Amino acid sequence: MKYKVGIIGFGKMGQTRKKAIDELNVAEVIAISEPNPVTPCNLLNVSHDEIINNPEIDAVIVCTPNFLNKQLTIKALNAGKHVFCEKPPAFTAADVEEIRNAEFKSNGRKLMYGFNHRHHDSIIRMKELVESKKFGKIIWMRGRYGKSVTEDYFTQWRAKKELSGGGIVIDQGIHMLDLFLYLAGDFDTVKAEVSNQYWHSEVEDNAFIILRDSKTGIAASLHSTMSQWRHLFSLEVFMEKGYMVLNGLITSTMSYGEEVLSIAKNRSAAPAATWKDEVKTQYISNNSWRYEMEHFFNAIDNDTDILIGNSYDALRLMKVIDKIYEQKDF
Repeated sequence: MKYKVGIIGFGKMGQTRKKAIDELNVAEVIAISEPNPVTPCNLLNVSHDEIINNPEIDAVIVCTPNFLNKQLTIKALNAGKHVFCEKPPAFTAADVEEIRNAEFKSNGRKLMYGFNHRHHDSIIRMKELVESKKFGKIIWMRGRYGKSVTEDYFTQWRAKKELSGGGIVIDQGIHMLDLFLYLAGDFDTVKAEVSNQYWHSEVEDNAFIILRDSKTGIAASLHSTMSQWRHLFSLEVFMEKGYMVLNGLITSTMSYGEEVLSIAKNRSAAPAATWKDEVKTQYISNNSWRYEMEHFFNAIDNDTDILIGNSYDALRLMKVIDKIYEQKDF
């Protein structure tokens, strides 16, 4: 059967999700709610509540400003809908606990979050290598994720704390933190320097974050910034017998450059590997949106658990973000 879908929010992400659903051909979008439409669509004729309460709709896709994510997810679950929601799941871990309570009472409805980076082919390959233990255990990871914004950014909802929940950490750094957790597991120590020294707004423009797990000894560092004047994505994972370095990320604008994964299959004698040890793979297609929607609808179809981007993943992640924001001093 083709599942009936309603999309709440039809900005860039809502349009992206609709395109992926249309490509899969396992579901049909029958209604879209968007109070401020920019792109014409013949399905833009209902309210948020009309989508949630429509008995024909099986699944709701939430692509709204951050402050609406929690309430719409809970409403949709309470109405008996499967829910896919963009990140962040909410503003705090306590919020996610409330969402999970609604999920547990929903009679098996599926809830999945849009941590899209996990579904890039490069990240899938990195996860496979970590789980294979081919290079031994992870020792440390380093992430850099930055973009540049212009002054008109501060007229948008993302720059208003009550609507966004925060700045560059919850907007962009959240993806890299999620990848750290996905690849290495939990961290029990979180140290952060969070600042707004350039844009002087109510949300942070830079964060330097150090994570460590006392059980495994794994450490990870992240610089998340909106004063990176040339967009940058870099994820480094160093293991006992080699390393993986992902530079660039395929996006619609290609502003982060080409997506290239470098892997050292063999170590040279200490103290260092050489460049010739590296095998480079360039990824030329972004299949992540389709993979993500496919995972969601497969879980519905087969009544299986959401394995990538479930509410427990969201809870673990928001606990880390809570600790980061506790250290903010402005």
